[in-house]
Amino acid sequence: MNEKYLQLLAEKFPSVESAASEIINLSAIRSLPKGTEYFFSDLHGEYGAFLHMLKSASGTIKNKIDILLGKTLSAAERERLATLIYYPDHEIKRIRERGEWNDEWQRLTIYRLVLVCETVSAKYTRSRVRKSVPEKLRYIVDELLNVTDDVNKDYYYDKIIGSIIETGIAESFIISFCELIQALAVDKLHIIGDIFDRGPRPDIILDELLKMHDVDIQWGNHDVSWIGAAAGCRALIANVIRISIKYNNFDLLEDGYGLNLRALAVFARETYGADECTIYYPHVFDDNVYDPIDPKLAAQMHKAIAVIQLKLEAQLLVAHPEWEMEERSLFVKADFSNGEIEIGGKKYPLLDANFPTVFPNDPSALSPAENELMAILENSFLHSEKLQRHIRFLLSKGSMYNVCNGNLMFHGCIPMDENGDLQSLEIGGVKYSGKPLLDEINKLVNKAFFSEDNYARDFMWYLWCGARSPLYGKDKLAFFEQYYIGDKELCRERYNSYYEFSENAEVCSDIMRQFSIDEKRGHIINGHIPVKIKDGESPVKANGKLFVIDGGISKAYQRATGIAGYTLIYDSHSLSLAEHKPFISENGGESPLIRIVERLERRANISDTDKGAELAEQIRDLHELLEAYRSGAVKERG
Repeated sequence: MNEKYLQLLAEKFPSVESAASEIINLSAIRSLPKGTEYFFSDLHGEYGAFLHMLKSASGTIKNKIDILLGKTLSAAERERLATLIYYPDHEIKRIRERGEWNDEWQRLTIYRLVLVCETVSAKYTRSRVRKSVPEKLRYIVDELLNVTDDVNKDYYYDKIIGSIIETGIAESFIISFCELIQALAVDKLHIIGDIFDRGPRPDIILDELLKMHDVDIQWGNHDVSWIGAAAGCRALIANVIRISIKYNNFDLLEDGYGLNLRALAVFARETYGADECTIYYPHVFDDNVYDPIDPKLAAQMHKAIAVIQLKLEAQLLVAHPEWEMEERSLFVKADFSNGEIEIGGKKYPLLDANFPTVFPNDPSALSPAENELMAILENSFLHSEKLQRHIRFLLSKGSMYNVCNGNLMFHGCIPMDENGDLQSLEIGGVKYSGKPLLDEINKLVNKAFFSEDNYARDFMWYLWCGARSPLYGKDKLAFFEQYYIGDKELCRERYNSYYEFSENAEVCSDIMRQFSIDEKRGHIINGHIPVKIKDGESPVKANGKLFVIDGGISKAYQRATGIAGYTLIYDSHSLSLAEHKPFISENGGESPLIRIVERLERRANISDTDKGAELAEQIRDLHELLEAYRSGAVKERG
């Protein structure tokens, strides 16, 4: 080992004893069972459902309660205990209202929480558990969780719990204990893309992710749309506003991120005040609490920003012929005077032909008022402190793909042609495909936000909806067709060939080899494409090598999927899928159906994980330091 590195290591471990102690500590950690990993995808702003999944560890806390207390508590009592752990403040309030808040209830509840916490903390070191406990309660919790005298254990519990009740801290203690159980139940969190759009408050989801001790994110096309908007790409600023209005998410824009929509409202009212805007009324899945907008005004705002977006997109397509998307510039080809458009030799009537801001000789040009509006909106996006903070977090924790413990995670696809060969995409005059394509896009996404690179910023729009974008994975985004034509065949968006070929186990193995993954043990984990379980589709594909875990957390998809989302759970024994029911309220509704989809040959320890490999390397370095101490090459300090 480099002598300079040894000297630096000696500063942290200045003696034989300290180095040897750390070797023993790291070796002990490697022998512990691996922590439980949770994989979520396509959250789409559904913060209520997502927070419930986190608090309940996607039903695994309830499973542990059933196993632990199934013989001593009724099903209803176990359900109430689970609800208390998920929502302690809310549940304690209800218990007080029912007159059940007494010493006996507190005593039994604390004892049961200790049993549950012992179970979920069994795979962690005592120091890790201590760090998760509020400092003021650390000593008490440590004592309750680590009683070693079996003979006097019940007596010891009784005395400590009695003191908690007598001193009047039972409520705060129970709440902290419940939050500790929640925190310990989820060791590592993977988000396989699309935090944003459709659902009401993705900002609340990101606030929660900011608190997580170990989380990674694989960007989805909706995420890069917001990253591009936050970087100042006007076409994507229009896009995220349009989608937010389409799904009635004014609370997100104005209360969540403090974005100024007043100028848009004024412009829309002045420009489209006499227009009924019938086709632009928002889909209402959730009511706005802080910023309710009159439905007609919302429709006018929706039309105003949709027209601006179509113009800005047409300008991008002219600027980037290398994208080969000229045929997607439908807005500028429409005959607004006759209210029709010709596509493929056939003429279609337009559902709306009233476009007072469109110049017949230059349809893609913004009017002076539209240009002024976009300058205001761009300034608002660039100066939203919370939005910019969230996007920086998304970039610091995110990437196009991630490889963790033998699993390859990416949101969309590895683009393929109809023959199953890798599809290339030209970036900066160079063609990329497969893993090198994702690596190059990683650089561009960061460059778009952190530099003044106009090409990178424009490319964010292509990532959002381009035919060869790994994040989009369809031949087109039928935005214009869906809004202005409505013909089902024209509106059809065809998936990239990846989605057909990836159901073949050998194709999945080829992809995993590109990323240096053992194809015999590894898996690919995708989101993006909703799995329609009601139509007999399965999230497990390619003989168990591929998991597609978009199950419809978004309310907009639940009618199509038949469920309300999946969680993939990877613990020390198995891989399991939790199939969620629609989230109703703070009680969360029904517990998910959890089924094992793959059992491990033996229980996995930390030594079997990427973290275990890191610890093994640290142990090797410490052994070299010990040898250096013993040979005199490095002197002990102090």
